[in-house]
Amino acid sequence: MSLDTPQTEAGSERLTAHEALQRLEHERASRLTQLRAIGEARADADEQVMPTQKETIQRVLAEVEAAFARVQDGSYGICRHCTRPIPVERLEILPYTPFCVPCQRNAV
Repeated sequence: MSLDTPQTEAGSERLTAHEALQRLEHERASRLTQLRAIGEARADADEQVMPTQKETIQRVLAEVEAAFARVQDGSYGICRHCTRPIPVERLEILPYTPFCVPCQRNAV
């Protein structure tokens, strides 16, 4: 199902592929900036916190890259578990999420 295809459910909207790509580009740029900042941090920075932050940012970057692939293959915005559309409000907050809220809750 394409991002540009309108939903038949009342009140449901979808992000266009262009909007999704813009949001994902922003997420990628933000995370890369965070990684650069960590790399440039002073030597006296907390050595236990920095690696954890770096790992978290790298995990999110991998999720962003996977979301780019979903845009390309047409599966972006569709929950990978239940195959229902992910609400646009959730995609605005977490543009790289592969799950709707109920499926994400069940996965945790």
